Amino acid sequence: MSGGLSQDWEPVVIRKKAPTAAARKDEKAVNAARRSGAEIETIRKSTAGTNRAASSSTTLNTRKLDEDTENLAHQKVPTELKKAIMQARQDKKLTQSQLAQLINEKPQIIQEYESGKAIPNQQIISKLERALGAKLRGKK
Repeated sequence: MSGGLSQDWEPVVIRKKAPTAAARKDEKAVNAARRSGAEIETIRKSTAGTNRAASSSTTLNTRKLDEDTENLAHQKVPTELKKAIMQARQDKKLTQSQLAQLINEKPQIIQEYESGKAIPNQQIISKLERALGAKLRGKK
């Protein structure tokens, strides 16, 4: 079997790659470096561990809110509109839930409009006008 094949008995040396930047930062590597007496440099990033981006912008918003002395309250359904909805609904002999079904809304929404708790929505008001066949909005 000595046809030209020979065995190579030279040793093959396999070396580990040098540690990557991430590996050099991990705890084991740092501790090993400390034990061996190597120099260790620690750099603290300027905004590390703080939510600096969020905290800086809130001061501006807070100041604006403090300076803004307006009485902020959302719009309520005007009394004329409440009465107009109730009157038109009763003229058509509809219950709140029947009217709600006609305009594809929840009965709760009709209740809120008639009690004045809802925030006026022009789309819902126009649906109500169509379903009741009455003009609910005055000069809007």
